[in-house]
Amino acid sequence: MKAPTSARQKLLTQAEVARRVARARRRGERVVFTSGCFDLLHVGHLRSLEEARRQGDRLVVGVNSDASVRRIKGAGRPIVSERQRAELLAALACVDSVVVFAGATPRALISRLMPDVYAKGGDWPLATLRRDDLPEGFQGRIHRLRQIPGFRTTRTLGRIRRNPSAPQRRPTD
Repeated sequence: MKAPTSARQKLLTQAEVARRVARARRRGERVVFTSGCFDLLHVGHLRSLEEARRQGDRLVVGVNSDASVRRIKGAGRPIVSERQRAELLAALACVDSVVVFAGATPRALISRLMPDVYAKGGDWPLATLRRDDLPEGFQGRIHRLRQIPGFRTTRTLGRIRRNPSAPQRRPTD
């Protein structure tokens, strides 16, 4: 029996993930790419990542760097460091590789990988994804992930900041 891959073995540089994507393609595998801040990992993230994985044979997750998250989300973010966010994502069974990127969008990384499928949250308009995230010549399919109601990192942080001693309400499953 093959030994399970540790989370840290799934943390790759952009060059390493590009080599793995090329090998997967040579084997005829469909590569799916998704990205995000993943600041406080929650069940909405998990369900979206599982859905993304079902779109192909390999799931590569791009994680915004700490500096990128600060530019996007503002002061006080991220709550969790890029290394910890990446390692938590890599520990998920549905994730094959994790790579940190510095840009506000994953455009340069997508250009390097040219995945078969780009999976992104349904709260992002297609026009925005095409304009900001996708490089010229992208031939893959865009898959809009289902929105998972009740799970939002920003909303959770707002509740914590307003009343840190209050028990957190649980969204419905």
